[in-house]
Amino acid sequence: MITRIQAKMQRNMVREFFGELISTYVMMVFGLGSVAHMVLGENKFGSYLGVNLGFGFGVTMGVHIAGGISGAHMNSAVTFASCALGRMSWKKFPVYVLGQFLGSFLAAATIYCLFYTSINHFSNGHLTVTGPTATASIFATYLPSHMTLWLGFLNEVLLTGLLQLCLFAITDKQNNPALEGTQALVIGILVVIIGTSLGMNTGYAINPSRDLPPRFFTFIAGWGSEVFRAGENWWWVPVVAPPLGACIGGIIYLIFLGSNTPREPKTMREPNMHEEHRISVLPKTGSQSSKTSPLTGVSVSSKLSHKSRLPAQPVPPLSDSAISLERF
Repeated sequence: MITRIQAKMQRNMVREFFGELISTYVMMVFGLGSVAHMVLGENKFGSYLGVNLGFGFGVTMGVHIAGGISGAHMNSAVTFASCALGRMSWKKFPVYVLGQFLGSFLAAATIYCLFYTSINHFSNGHLTVTGPTATASIFATYLPSHMTLWLGFLNEVLLTGLLQLCLFAITDKQNNPALEGTQALVIGILVVIIGTSLGMNTGYAINPSRDLPPRFFTFIAGWGSEVFRAGENWWWVPVVAPPLGACIGGIIYLIFLGSNTPREPKTMREPNMHEEHRISVLPKTGSQSSKTSPLTGVSVSSKLSHKSRLPAQPVPPLSDSAISLERF
């Protein structure tokens, strides 16, 4: 029985599914946990910087967990762009997204259970989406009152575009990629930079897998349908805008900076290399014969100097005419 389970787990598609599920779960537990500290601790046990560090290094841990198995996308916008730009087969898209959504949903459930008493204490037992004791923002992003829906949409497109463009640069071996073994850390730092510099307006969802599954969890956990109506029906923007932004960012990088032509390997070439890779073997016509090497093109004479002359051994002719041996 165990052998059968292990055999099934070794299938690439299954391993990629669990790679995305577990890496997304870890990333979301660290990220949502840091948000819970900021909201429930009233900035005493957490801060906005702490949220960025939680998500950023959560991404780093996720890349270490599944980077060599599925690529550790942890982001359905990145997965969509990879398929749309021909870097991954479309048949893997539902497998990746399902793993990401399930991992994110389980992470939201985990945080809810861990902070259940703190949530009830902070909100006086009333689970609200807006207001001074709102707790739904622990799990999903919501549009601030000073932002419009379409401005928030453009904000998400831009931020996800920057994310995808930088991801291509970090992993592009034809450019200046991150050093081997440091990719996970650099990608985590990238997320921290995006959050600390551009995340204020919308909470920088930049990932449908980060926003929709936890929002759906809050819907069934007691916050109600307000989680979908709040912020001018904001819920669909973190689902639609990030994939669009990821495609735009990826296209910009590939067109203006990427290269499909592999670099030619540097090889040592000797100056006297023959253009024609042929060996001519001639019958012996006298005491002096000449042989041509296909590697160096240097003519070696059997006529030695008078100081080191050796008796010449007769070489029987191979044929009456020269035989050319063509090298493959």
